[in-house]
Amino acid sequence: MNTPISYEFPLNERIRVFIRLEQLLHQFNHHLYLATTADKRAAISILLDIIAIFKRNDLKSEILKELDRHTNVLNKIATNAKHDIDTQKIQNLLMQLSGISQKLYATTGKIGNHLMDSDLFQSIAQRSTIPGGTCSFDLPEFHYWLAQEDETCFQDLNQWSRPFSDIGVAIDLILSFIRNSHTTTEEIAPAGFFQITLDTTLSNQLLIVSLDRALPYFVEISGGKHRCTVRFMHPSHNNQRAKQSTENIPFILTNCIF
Repeated sequence: MNTPISYEFPLNERIRVFIRLEQLLHQFNHHLYLATTADKRAAISILLDIIAIFKRNDLKSEILKELDRHTNVLNKIATNAKHDIDTQKIQNLLMQLSGISQKLYATTGKIGNHLMDSDLFQSIAQRSTIPGGTCSFDLPEFHYWLAQEDETCFQDLNQWSRPFSDIGVAIDLILSFIRNSHTTTEEIAPAGFFQITLDTTLSNQLLIVSLDRALPYFVEISGGKHRCTVRFMHPSHNNQRAKQSTENIPFILTNCIF
């Protein structure tokens, strides 16, 4: 297979939220280090999306539960280690898990509330509910802030985002464990359709379908903890809706179960 395009499908709500936050935090870090007005606006917009996720979810609790789960699994592996297990690597991972857990336990208050201590950010948040509501005539203070030296804006953005940094480290660590603990098989989707029956005795976390990027299809995955379906679709073109392929499509299926 040439360089593939991979499509991830979370198998529970916790991992779904983690992947959304992972994407937002990575996008924020990208825009944080760029100097244009558009990048500053994009960073603010992403922070607002991150706050919205935190308001809807008790993420600190969910992340700590997941860190504890991974710690318990690694401790069992270390206890029952055979000669081909790198016990030093496991101990290093356990230290990372312990370190980030301690930081999160030490965090007080609801994460994200600090942003409302800034009158500027609070004004931006209120006006952002209106399409195009952060123009210079709507928020002259924001317009002034955007015109400041790059270092000034960087310091503010860094301060506003700092409470999310430990969360980002924890999510990256958790998702790395999950993505690297997997079984991989080569499959064929007859007429562009494939069904997966999941073993419910396992801790299924994430499915990944990898498809040769030279093939003219995208992947739709749907389902739940018992069964998932995969459809290989021709993209919409010339006002025609996307439709399922009639070809037999080879792909790589990865089931992450850590």
